[in-house]
Amino acid sequence: MPATPPLHALSATEMLSGYRDGALSPVEITEAVIAQIERCEPQLHATYAFDPDGALQMARQSEARWQAGTPITRDGITIDGIPTTIKENIATKGVPVPLGSAASLLSPATEDAPPAARMREAGAVILGKTTMPEFGMFSSGLSSFHPLTRNAWNTAMNPGGSSAGAGAAGAAGYGPFHIGTDIGGSVRFPAGWNGLVGLKPSLGRIPIAPPYMGRVAGPMCRTVEDAALMMAVLSRPDPAERDSMNLPPEALPWTDLDMDLKGVRIGLWLEAGCGMALDPQVLPPVEAAARAFEAAGAIVEPIDPWMTNDMLDGLELFWRVRAATDLAKMSPEQRARVLPLYLEWALSADGLSGFEVFGGFEQSVVIRNRTVAATQGFDYVLSPLSANASFPAEWGYANNDVTRPMDQIGFTLPFNMSEQPAVALCCGYDANGVPLALQIAGHRFDDLGVLRMAHAWEQMRPAMRPWPMDLPMSAMR
Repeated sequence: MPATPPLHALSATEMLSGYRDGALSPVEITEAVIAQIERCEPQLHATYAFDPDGALQMARQSEARWQAGTPITRDGITIDGIPTTIKENIATKGVPVPLGSAASLLSPATEDAPPAARMREAGAVILGKTTMPEFGMFSSGLSSFHPLTRNAWNTAMNPGGSSAGAGAAGAAGYGPFHIGTDIGGSVRFPAGWNGLVGLKPSLGRIPIAPPYMGRVAGPMCRTVEDAALMMAVLSRPDPAERDSMNLPPEALPWTDLDMDLKGVRIGLWLEAGCGMALDPQVLPPVEAAARAFEAAGAIVEPIDPWMTNDMLDGLELFWRVRAATDLAKMSPEQRARVLPLYLEWALSADGLSGFEVFGGFEQSVVIRNRTVAATQGFDYVLSPLSANASFPAEWGYANNDVTRPMDQIGFTLPFNMSEQPAVALCCGYDANGVPLALQIAGHRFDDLGVLRMAHAWEQMRPAMRPWPMDLPMSAMR
């Protein structure tokens, strides 16, 4: 018989089953997760504003509700008592929002942002926040405010970003639920490179504040079932209506994940058309996944690349100007605290003309139109998450090149600009023992279908390696 997993390693669905039959309690689960965090944090540095006392208070309140037979439930869904972390750029009342930078002014947030509010209202046990890199602009854990965040599978390697701490925390057993944000891959990279399931939903599916072009919040979990539970809560409307880009509320059967693959049309996209050259380790597991879907009855056809370096570089230029504009608003003392690599990147925008900036912004529209056109003939698209395999923890970018900082986002960025849902989940491992990921994208609004495809792959794929929750052993790899 398989060994019983430790309490901190249980999924949310397993925890809820234990709460229902009285075999487990939110307090003992939370105590076990807190102990795991305290044991692993000296190596991972995945948390910010970790609040064990506050979490235990929430756990005791949840335990009382379960004992009384009144867990918080809505539309048949409960997550009452499930340990949760929230990325630091999602405001939680009373906690400053440093955005990964020592230059930020540490004023406590006056209210919960919508994703945090939905989880708190549902009875989640909020353990604290997770780290992000400097202003969220690195695919890494590199920050002037936090110690360097590392990958739990191999602590010499990068966790990905910008939801860096959430990725490392999920793999190491810091509870089942983690919320990240994604504007170019920032949920999917750290989820994929840490073996998690990371969903970038359709723009507006999860209300968020402040809203921005392409920016979404999304779940990062160890199982698709847990991600679906999170979506059932996070996608609820925000009573304050703080998201000007939100979608109309839709009652979706999030936990109904079964899917018949027969006749499903899948596009197989193996070359981004821009950015980094493919590492030879990346393609074989994606091609194996495509064959598995085909064997299950899906129709798989190749898709030609549609992205170009002009499209990628144009949007990078626009983001760089946005960063330079933010820097211009800072005092000299603040700017002196900004990570030098970020300064080098952002200040290279000095001297660009308005024509150049507008041309860069226009590429967001080009990317959107090209992505929708390329994918409309398919139900779903399979691709690598990125062209690269794992890279050192100390690097800000997958190519370690500040002049080509976005070269790793060629497969992920298109679906932010097109507002289509996309999920990343494990499909293999590289030579450093770090997960490689499959990306599955769908049409706009088909978030549930994308989760169902992910669930199908989760059931078909070869067995995953054990989660890296014993960090001293992992660090010796």
